[in-house]
Amino acid sequence: MTAPGETAPSRRRRVSVALLPLVVFTALAGLFLYQLRSGHDPQSLPSVLIGRAAPETVLPPLEGLRAADGSAVPGLAIRGGDGRPRLVNVFASWCGPCREEHPLLLALARDPQLRALGLRIEGLNYKDAPDNALGFLGDLGNPYDAVGTDQAGRSTIDWGVYGVPETFLVGADGTILWKQTGPLTPDAVRRGLLPALGAPAR
Repeated sequence: MTAPGETAPSRRRRVSVALLPLVVFTALAGLFLYQLRSGHDPQSLPSVLIGRAAPETVLPPLEGLRAADGSAVPGLAIRGGDGRPRLVNVFASWCGPCREEHPLLLALARDPQLRALGLRIEGLNYKDAPDNALGFLGDLGNPYDAVGTDQAGRSTIDWGVYGVPETFLVGADGTILWKQTGPLTPDAVRRGLLPALGAPAR
């Protein structure tokens, strides 16, 4: 029954608009259910940047961060390829999963086979207070050859970052070869990072 002065087509239009959120919700719920049942790993979200040049990213250093030899750790400077691969890890001191993956980053930084390939490990400190970031790396150890700070979080928009941690392998020519959404795991290193880097399987 239509309201006084309301035509049948306008009522149908009003009902269609009211049902639109329900249709969208149902479609999204179905997609998530399919992904769960298909065994899809939510940490392997695809990135449109794979195979493309890494975004130019120039960020200031984390003031006060020192390397093992006492020298200041430089900021992040990505402007195309420099002939060496780099692992760019987006992290923050307030991020619980960043703490979980940190021992693995330290192990990668000490790995002689990866160092022989020229791999640099670089950090992008995301929306963090400098003192907190320094404390984080002081407590857990510093695996990074360079750390750029982005307190506003603007640089990660160009990288398509969903959240922290995320890690990108950038090839020697500046092309993004691989991405890990969420914390690094031994399985992700074995099945994703090492093959993308061209390193022998372990």
